[in-house]
Amino acid sequence: MQDLDGGKMKSPFQQHLEDAFSQLQGQRLIIVGGIWIVVIGLALACAFGLIRLPTQSREVEPTPTPTTSADSQAAPTSTPENGEGGFVTLPTPTPEPNAPASETEGEGEEESSGESPEASGLPALPWGDFGYGIAAHGISMPYYTMDQIKGQLGLSWVKQQVRWDHFSTEPGSMDWSGYDAMVDAAQEKELKVMMSVVGAPDWSRTYFDDNPQAAPPDDFTLYTEFLAEMVERYKGRIHAVEVWNEQNLDREWDTAEGVQAARYVELLRMSYQTIKSRDPNIIVISGALSPVGSSATDPANPDRVIYMDDFDYMDQMIAAGFLDYADCVGAHHNGINMPPDVAWDEGYNDPEAQFRGPFDNPNHSWSFKSTLWGYHERIQQAGQNKPLCVTEFGWASADGFDGYPPGFEFALDNTAEEQAQWDVKAFQLMRRWGFVHLAFLWNLDYSYKGGIGPTDPNAPYSILDFQGAARPAYGAIGEMQKIP
Repeated sequence: MQDLDGGKMKSPFQQHLEDAFSQLQGQRLIIVGGIWIVVIGLALACAFGLIRLPTQSREVEPTPTPTTSADSQAAPTSTPENGEGGFVTLPTPTPEPNAPASETEGEGEEESSGESPEASGLPALPWGDFGYGIAAHGISMPYYTMDQIKGQLGLSWVKQQVRWDHFSTEPGSMDWSGYDAMVDAAQEKELKVMMSVVGAPDWSRTYFDDNPQAAPPDDFTLYTEFLAEMVERYKGRIHAVEVWNEQNLDREWDTAEGVQAARYVELLRMSYQTIKSRDPNIIVISGALSPVGSSATDPANPDRVIYMDDFDYMDQMIAAGFLDYADCVGAHHNGINMPPDVAWDEGYNDPEAQFRGPFDNPNHSWSFKSTLWGYHERIQQAGQNKPLCVTEFGWASADGFDGYPPGFEFALDNTAEEQAQWDVKAFQLMRRWGFVHLAFLWNLDYSYKGGIGPTDPNAPYSILDFQGAARPAYGAIGEMQKIP
């Protein structure tokens, strides 16, 4: 801004001072100058403590010093991009917006993240602290991955799937190098490790049909010998073992006789005895069932079951005595497009959902809540109080991705924010229900480590995207309170 003469226009405050001083002449100027000298002298005396100004005689309460809970975690800062060592900035995590209120009596009390469960109004669990965990591709970039799980997400357990068939090409051979690094990294970060051992090598099997899939070995002792080798190798450094996976599907139990609960219980019995004889402190988890909700037989062989309703299969496992050979009952549930606190028969409906299964064909298998409670009630009815170990749970979201896996239309129904909210709420519900011991979110990083892209069935569940950057669930899990 300029004045009419082309000079720079003065500010009103500057112009006011010049006008005031132009009116001071002679004695007036001397008096004003003297007053200014006195004022400046008093100010200097106060500054150097020569004069103390009067104050009100009252005690001032000290300002409390903020404290940091042992369970609170710093916001994630960076993560590798494409596994090549580059880094991208992660967003600051935000808390889950609809966290359940505390169950303690009295209004206005917040759920505590302190060290004792009683502080949050939740009783201690009879089998030990609640385990907050996540499944990860830990043999890729193991030290960075374990730092993410412990340092940024604040979790205490990691699940690593052990693919026997991928790393054993002939009898007696096994490449343990990737698992060695993963276990070393987890130990350094003070993470507890759960190994889920699946997939017998081809050399251990004789049955292969037109659609060969995963299966146990013909001779179960080959599997137990492999377990023995693993437990001996990592003795004291692994803390739980899951014996097989989703054995009520022929996708995982592709044998000549088909899916049979009694045969699985025999494998579990032998595995339990093998593990406990070498390390009695390891938690033995029965293989988690796939929530199916129906059964079917092989069209070419009506006596061969190719998949079985998980409730029916569990009933058969109980009848075969599996509860005597497991410290914890494995369970899975990937939440489709229903929130974790909704039972299958409560009439929930999302009219905008593209995937209509839970709404047009209601069944317990669609519901996270109904499935886990169904397992728990069956265990109770059998007269035992074994906890559940939920070795896989989570919500798929294709939000922000360029595509989705075939058959995963429900991943289009869940936003990334809903994924974050429901993953957190599921953790909170399992701790509150009191019959879950360990819970492993599926998954951390299969998206960018899998190398398949948007059609990878594991990718929509990942809480890191295809560049390794955080999705909303990453921040929400990091901010989530972890009540032991």
